[in-house]
Amino acid sequence: MRDLPPGLAARLASGATTLCHCWSLTRRDGLRLGFTDHDRDLALGGLVHAARTGLAAAEASAELGFAVSGGDVAGALTAFGLTEADIAAGLYDGAGVETWLVDWAEPEARLLLDVGSLGEIRRAGDAFVAELRGLMERLDAERGRSFRATCDAELGDARCAVDLAPVRTTGRVLGEPERGSLAVSLAGSFAQAHFSGGRLAWTGGANAGLSADIRAHVAGRDGVRLDLREAPARAVAPGDAFTLVPGCDKRLATCAGRYRNAANFRGFPHLPGNDFVLRQASGGAGAPVLDGGSLFRAG
Repeated sequence: MRDLPPGLAARLASGATTLCHCWSLTRRDGLRLGFTDHDRDLALGGLVHAARTGLAAAEASAELGFAVSGGDVAGALTAFGLTEADIAAGLYDGAGVETWLVDWAEPEARLLLDVGSLGEIRRAGDAFVAELRGLMERLDAERGRSFRATCDAELGDARCAVDLAPVRTTGRVLGEPERGSLAVSLAGSFAQAHFSGGRLAWTGGANAGLSADIRAHVAGRDGVRLDLREAPARAVAPGDAFTLVPGCDKRLATCAGRYRNAANFRGFPHLPGNDFVLRQASGGAGAPVLDGGSLFRAG
């Protein structure tokens, strides 16, 4: 059972309550924002919780054990410090959230209800609904190494160890973008699909500091186009600069042939899949001997 602060307990026992909810949010870039469903701003712990947000909390759930608690909070994108561009840019992904029950007549009388993070954010017009996830949600995240045929490292990270400097290039946007499709000029000539599955990092323009996944790299007579998996969060203008890194399909053949990095391959290319396990054994000439030994031993 949770103990109530004496001040809040006394006010609840008085028979007349003046309660509201407050949310303290810490974004990925460190910016702190406060919101409340009260009709006036409230200051808690040195942070002003804005009332002009139109926020409203839906039903929240909490269970004993390791079940993930959660709930929803809805509001308008016209809220102070809350913009559609920042949401689309991922600044609120996984943001830390504290939920408080506050006596607005005496804000120091408050109770911390939950600590968690933002999950899925759904947008419709000028409104949004954000999912609140409890601390137990972290236990659902995949941890440790995955045993699979393809590599589980990211191109260029410490486990992969590929030096990205020689394969990175720069470019600029030409003309107006069309739904995430960019006409670009690159600092060099590259074959068709060279950057497909790669990563674009904006170094200039309104999207500077953000990045995007590349769905397709098309090089033809009409020039070079990059199709992004999602349209940029902010407006793109001709001349906006970016850097490009090619992708990796996580296969051993690509690691060895394209990046000369087979020694650091983090997959298990000879691991039998479900199709092999379920395949009927064959005793014909040239068929592998299924005795538990290596399938690649000398005959």
